Amino acid sequence: MNVKSVEKLEKSQVAVTVEVTAEEFEAAVQKAYLKMRNKISVPGFRPGKAPRKMIEKLYGEGVFYSDAVDAALPDAYTQAIGSSGLDVVGYPEVEIVDDQIGKDGFTFKATVAVYPEVELGQYKGVSAVKEEVKVTADDVKERLNQMAEREARLVSVDRKVKKGDTAVIDFEGFDNGVAFEGGKGENHELEIGSGSFVPGFEDQIIGMKAGEEKDIDIIFPENYTKDLAGKQVVFHVKVNEVKEKQTPALDDEFAKDVSEFETLKELKDDTKAKITAEREQSAKIAFENALLEKVAGDIKADIPEVMIEEQCRRFLDEFKQRLQAQGIPYDQYCKMTGMDEARFMEDGREPAVRQVKMDLAIAAIIKAENLDVTDEEIEEKYKSMAEQYGMELDMLKKYLDAPTVRNQLLNEKAIAVVVDSAKAEKPAKAEKTEGEEEKKPAKKTAKKAA
Repeated sequence: MNVKSVEKLEKSQVAVTVEVTAEEFEAAVQKAYLKMRNKISVPGFRPGKAPRKMIEKLYGEGVFYSDAVDAALPDAYTQAIGSSGLDVVGYPEVEIVDDQIGKDGFTFKATVAVYPEVELGQYKGVSAVKEEVKVTADDVKERLNQMAEREARLVSVDRKVKKGDTAVIDFEGFDNGVAFEGGKGENHELEIGSGSFVPGFEDQIIGMKAGEEKDIDIIFPENYTKDLAGKQVVFHVKVNEVKEKQTPALDDEFAKDVSEFETLKELKDDTKAKITAEREQSAKIAFENALLEKVAGDIKADIPEVMIEEQCRRFLDEFKQRLQAQGIPYDQYCKMTGMDEARFMEDGREPAVRQVKMDLAIAAIIKAENLDVTDEEIEEKYKSMAEQYGMELDMLKKYLDAPTVRNQLLNEKAIAVVVDSAKAEKPAKAEKTEGEEEKKPAKKTAKKAA
């Protein structure tokens, strides 16, 4: 293999022209012969026993050339990239130069994107807004109410359905008097006001009692499934049971039931501390992201399109995984929302560009600051992650290799370079709207003695 030339192109692409020598091509042709001989019929020979020269004489000298090119090209490309010291991104576009393939070998040109050269702007002393963390009594009460909601239980009641109740219903949908597929259910628990059914359905359950039946008129939304979109249908509904959500009172007994604390005050103090820690962490991450976006926005780099496309693809794959974790098939989600893969990729382009720039900026800082990671630091990171995720150390190492941990630590060090030298700005105070005046308590005037 000989690298004949490396030509720089626009958008961080290069064209590498590579010659596969006669000796290398002969080895590839022999490999192709050994692979294909069982599939070639030659009169007078059992399958796989015909000599190569006989097959070439019968079918032409170039009978194995196509398969030989397929065998020789990937190795030659890999060697050429390695010897040229190129940091390639994505897959190459390959063309045979002058279409000349023969005993003397062949020459091909591979056009491929390379990791772009990055010119850093300012990355130290950058400023961004950092939110001030405040936790009020109302915040604590809201969190406790959420805890109480999780402890709530449904109790059967003998009264009409109200918003917030759970109605246990039988239902069946009819389109012009004909039951349609997927429109029937029995003893279905429907929380009234949850919005889980077709718009207008839940509102018409309000006021019904257990044992009552009625027909409900519904018009399906235009963006619903193709068979029912925009149609007016009738659901026959029977209420079997009405259930009311009962939440526990916020008192000392509640604190004992849901925590290790004996009193509600202790639970409130602990809840406030946890909310404070959560908001401080969120403010920290938001501050870091704001700084990094400024640093990323200040770099100069000729970013190849393939890097943006690959980041879009990663975003889409992550979204599919989140849907799967929620038990929602991706195809079903697309059908319900009218989305498709092309639309996802288009919508993801702008955030993908920001993410790619951020990654490039971090890598450039690592290089500029000569950052490195020791084996001891990698081991400590493993230990902290094992503790965080509640995993055995050896098991974690099976799922997470050392280079990945090393890269994570390098990124953290680069981010620290930016954050440690940064200036935190206070959030701007909300401007008063026109005509709004600050209300001050009226001064009391002392009455004169008569």
